[in-house]
Amino acid sequence: MGSTSRVFFFAFVFAMSMLLMAKARPLERSKTTTTSDLLARLKLDEESSDCWDSLIQLQSCTGELIMFFLNGETEIGQGCCQAIRTISQQCWPNMIDALGFTTEETHVLEGYCDHEDDQSLPSAALTSEVGSSKLLNP
Repeated sequence: MGSTSRVFFFAFVFAMSMLLMAKARPLERSKTTTTSDLLARLKLDEESSDCWDSLIQLQSCTGELIMFFLNGETEIGQGCCQAIRTISQQCWPNMIDALGFTTEETHVLEGYCDHEDDQSLPSAALTSEVGSSKLLNP
């Protein structure tokens, strides 16, 4: 008697699974969401590799950025600043916020990196001018 009920139970489970598989259908693609829309939203074109590279660079700078806000004395490296600039100006401006920084902290980071960039440009130009004048006037 026990083996008969087991057979009926397994037959019932098998029949139900076959019924569910028969009703299963492939998901229809939404006409509003296409692959090209997703590519456009994620900026997955040829030029977007800078965005992804900058995001990875920013991830490696997280400790440096946290120390910058904790003690205010740590300097942010050029690579981190370049990643911050690339993400905020060319890629996804809200991505830095999504990493856990507030909007105000994001603006502080951008301001610091912009200031550092402004400071490094004149000194590089001055160095090249001094070097070229030494070559002309020995």
